[in-house]
Amino acid sequence: MSIPINVEVLNEAALLLDRDSYLTDLLSRVTTKKSDGWLQDLRDGAANWVRHSVIPNTREEEWRFTDLSPLKQVTFNNVETFHELFLQDDLVLPKVPHRLVFVNGVYAPNLSNTENLPTGLIIGNLDVLPGEVVQEYLAQAEGAKEVFTALNTAGLNDVAVVWVRKNVVVESPIHLLFISVSGDIATISQPRFLVVAESNSQVSLIEEYTNRRDAESAEGGVYFTNSVTEIWVNENAQVSHTKVVREGEAAFHIGKTAVTQARYSRYTCNAVTVGGNLSRHNLEILQTGEQTETTLNGLTVIADKQLADTHSALSLNHPHGVSKQLHKCIIGDRAHGVFNGKIFVPKPAQLTDASQLNRNLLLSSKSRIDTKPQLEITADNVKCAHGATVSQLEDDEIFYLQSRGIDENNARKLLVNAFATEIINFIPVPSLRESLLRTVTSLTNK
Repeated sequence: MSIPINVEVLNEAALLLDRDSYLTDLLSRVTTKKSDGWLQDLRDGAANWVRHSVIPNTREEEWRFTDLSPLKQVTFNNVETFHELFLQDDLVLPKVPHRLVFVNGVYAPNLSNTENLPTGLIIGNLDVLPGEVVQEYLAQAEGAKEVFTALNTAGLNDVAVVWVRKNVVVESPIHLLFISVSGDIATISQPRFLVVAESNSQVSLIEEYTNRRDAESAEGGVYFTNSVTEIWVNENAQVSHTKVVREGEAAFHIGKTAVTQARYSRYTCNAVTVGGNLSRHNLEILQTGEQTETTLNGLTVIADKQLADTHSALSLNHPHGVSKQLHKCIIGDRAHGVFNGKIFVPKPAQLTDASQLNRNLLLSSKSRIDTKPQLEITADNVKCAHGATVSQLEDDEIFYLQSRGIDENNARKLLVNAFATEIINFIPVPSLRESLLRTVTSLTNK
């Protein structure tokens, strides 16, 4: 006689048996002080999930090329206090009047600029809106139970909030600056960013992650940034989102961007990664209504022994969706790049138009790229395409530039910059474009 098997019970038992002691210890270090109400319930639910989870390993398909064992060799501490910090000129974007600054995940109002906001725009931290308003959106996006997202929610202390009311068009970009202050001890910070664009609204966002050394330590140390960004693009709203990761050389950065698009909405993401020892960007787009437009532009520039991983998943669940994705990687020395892009087009999503392309430039014989663009289509009336290219600098192109009086080193620099500029030019702030191009040049000339 066969005995019925309860798969859910077996899965729960497996999680209990495979509990990760490192993750449990890390959770104890990031858990915040107890408070009352819905926020504490949210933290407790996420913490319970983390206790029954494990750090991903290379046996899992989604993490096959990204080994997190170096992360597990470090004991991170949650440090919310920091010494006096001044905002250097290179972190201030000219002609971007509104700025939110978070240091080690904590709001720094003295470094921010929230004056003279347009009517209908609300920016700040959790204090700017009633809890019952925020809880409708905070931690409600798909993928909230992914282990690093749940860890962020379990240690939720402060949230950057950008809320755009109905029919409001915000003309100037808003700069969100998340600074990790590293020192002699390994630290962890967990920035959280919530964006709500109500119907018929428009907003442009610059989300930037960087590092500043603690003035009292001899040098910048190892640190871990575990960030989560949730963006809700409501009906006929438009969000332009630029995400820049420029972490320190010893940093670990794992970021989640979860975007929910209602019908007729438009979302653009320009994601640039040019720093960090190990970085991972999980970009997840969920379409909840028909006739959406999604544009994803990405650039990864790494050298030395850096590892940068981009995983994107776009779920087009309704008809007449349009998406375009272009992700480029420039990889030098012994660096390792990873790209895995998925586009899901189920049967209801008829007349979908989706394209995906990953282009990779290897600057040395020891650099490496693992690329896997994917389309999963069950709809029968769609226009979809995907592809990937891997190449090195062409000798003919270098020779042509040399024949025009340009030496070999500058010829290589010009070709690399031209490759990167296609993505950088999508960024709406000129000063940020120039800064990123200088960073690309410095990395590729190592």
